[in-house]
Amino acid sequence: MASAGTSSSDKEQVIPTIDADQAHALLSSGHGYIDVRMREDFDKGHAPGAHNVPYYLSVTPQGKEKNPQFEEEVAALYGKDDVFIVGCNTGNRSRFATADLLNAGFKNARNLQGGYRSFLQSAKQQPAQ
Repeated sequence: MASAGTSSSDKEQVIPTIDADQAHALLSSGHGYIDVRMREDFDKGHAPGAHNVPYYLSVTPQGKEKNPQFEEEVAALYGKDDVFIVGCNTGNRSRFATADLLNAGFKNARNLQGGYRSFLQSAKQQPAQ
């Protein structure tokens, strides 16, 4: 029986993920970007055209407070069938956010592997246009 629980949990971990080069291509073709970092991090720098919808309202040594309006705020920006990127700083928080969005019916949310850091690194390697 324990193995059934394991396979069920494995199923939940399948998150559509893209790398930074794919993210640049999606943005270039007009797809959106949800940055799930907190406002102060977003304000320090973000992907072109990104919308800030924080996944957490606060992060303290006592714990993390999830944004209870997260899915609703995303729904105000994108439809359930829209393709969009979900990014954070390193890709961990955005993976949780993408899972929540998929569970809420957003069929084409894509987690940015490596987050904004990888996006910046990839941009440095792109030829100037």
